Amino acid sequence: MSLNHQAPSKTQQPYPDTASAPLAVDEAAERLSKFIRWHPRLMILTGAGVSTDSGIPDYRDQQGAWKRRQPVDHRDFMGSASTRQRYWGRSLVGWPVISRSQPNAAHAHLAELERREHSGLLVTQNVDRLHQRAGSQNVLDLHGRADEVICMQCGDRSERQAVHERCYELNPAFRQYRAETAPDGDADLEVDFNAFRIADCLRCGGILKPDVVFFGDNVPKERVQRAADALECSDALLVVGSSLMVYSGFRFCRYAHEWGKPIATLNLGRTRADEITDLKLHARIGETLAAVIAHL
Repeated sequence: MSLNHQAPSKTQQPYPDTASAPLAVDEAAERLSKFIRWHPRLMILTGAGVSTDSGIPDYRDQQGAWKRRQPVDHRDFMGSASTRQRYWGRSLVGWPVISRSQPNAAHAHLAELERREHSGLLVTQNVDRLHQRAGSQNVLDLHGRADEVICMQCGDRSERQAVHERCYELNPAFRQYRAETAPDGDADLEVDFNAFRIADCLRCGGILKPDVVFFGDNVPKERVQRAADALECSDALLVVGSSLMVYSGFRFCRYAHEWGKPIATLNLGRTRADEITDLKLHARIGETLAAVIAHL
């Protein structure tokens, strides 16, 4: 799809860069509202920064550096029983925070953009399903969903909460532990996991894994293709709450840049796409989106 002909070209530099300090909400909202009016049909890509106001921590600081240890590696999880013991033991502490979280204002405002037909597809790197609970209908869970568990041998699916209940029955002492949680349902719990009993698949005894793309694994090709197709049919790409340090999300900025589609980012901090972004907004997400809705 060709770009909106009313929009200025990149060489005109219609969107001034921002300073290191966050922009005032009104200024950020005015710039983003103008971007949306010029490019009314968006593909929206979201990251962990959208869910922090729901009590779910993010992984990176404003410079894009890790705040905590990296998430569990797919190969380690599949190849090491001790890694699975540690993961499921920590998840008994971390998962309740994810499961009890509620959509915040940012989720609601993004759902409103869809209702106003400004969002052709919302692609989220989050696995918390809060966009759907806020009312967004056309959502692609790029990294999967944390509330379901899949058997890596037979493909059987089950609710994650049911697996956790089985883990509690097998390891009742873990009900007492508390620790700081991580965005994927992990937790910073340091205890002896050697005796932890893992709940395996009830159907075949295979390895159970949350239906999410772990660090070091690949996003299924069909998801990437669906997002790329949506981007090709969009006027522009809007990135909200993501540093884009993970290639699975950053690739869509590369596609947009190669295809001549404008890119806007709304994020508290730098992103991996800063050098190819047309509109970079270093501003508070929920408040800016609320003002954008009022402007449109």
